[in-house]
Amino acid sequence: MTKRKPTGKKEKREVRKEKVEAVKQIASDLKGSPVIGIIDMYKMPARQMQKIRKDLAGKAKIKTAKKSTLLFAVKESGLEKLEPFIAGQPALLFTEMNPFKILFFLQKNKSSVAAKVGDLTPKEIVVSAGPTDIPPGPAITTLSKVKIPAKVEAGKIAVIKDVTVAKAGDKLSAELVAALNLLKMEPMEIGINLVALYENGLVYGKGVLSVTQEQYLADLSRAHSAAFNLSVNAVIPLKETVGAILAKAQMQAKALASAAKLEG
Repeated sequence: MTKRKPTGKKEKREVRKEKVEAVKQIASDLKGSPVIGIIDMYKMPARQMQKIRKDLAGKAKIKTAKKSTLLFAVKESGLEKLEPFIAGQPALLFTEMNPFKILFFLQKNKSSVAAKVGDLTPKEIVVSAGPTDIPPGPAITTLSKVKIPAKVEAGKIAVIKDVTVAKAGDKLSAELVAALNLLKMEPMEIGINLVALYENGLVYGKGVLSVTQEQYLADLSRAHSAAFNLSVNAVIPLKETVGAILAKAQMQAKALASAAKLEG
């Protein structure tokens, strides 16, 4: 009697059931989280990911799943406006923190790593003058190829003066990477690539998320100064500006009296 080959239908049903449950769970998390982040995990090393999860403990949680599962979950939760941001190797971040607080937290908690050929520099790379623990030999040639001035001092190679070897956005060559690795420099930054943040129906995209905390505070300071000056110059008294308005009025009155040669 010929045995019937297994059709695999049971396994497929189990996979579909697991996927449905995963979609429901993620959709529930989406509905229950006041702030949602969309992350692209492309080229994220496992070691750095473990550190990030540890740093985020008690502040946020990251949920990874297949792109198709996340897309189904977004539709299930009624947050279709997030669909365009789910690309690459996506994951979701759930938090109760203010969007900008979590953004600045993530910006500050990036890891420094060694450079690789073809990497684009996040910021200017400066090699500082000073001694190294590198013995003399071929290393001087490696450094001189990328115009890092060096000489032998006390049996070790020393960099003669500070030198900028790359500007922000430069593509790193094999020669420069070899020199940076020789100097044990880690100029690259690894962190969460936050694609978008969602809160109360608003989606903050890359244009907003690229702002640093320093830029944000500087913009607030400029806005405060502009508002203060407008209140004073347009004579719109506010609690914060009424003193300046009265002082200005007094100065103008004195100037008018002086011009009209009035006394008192």
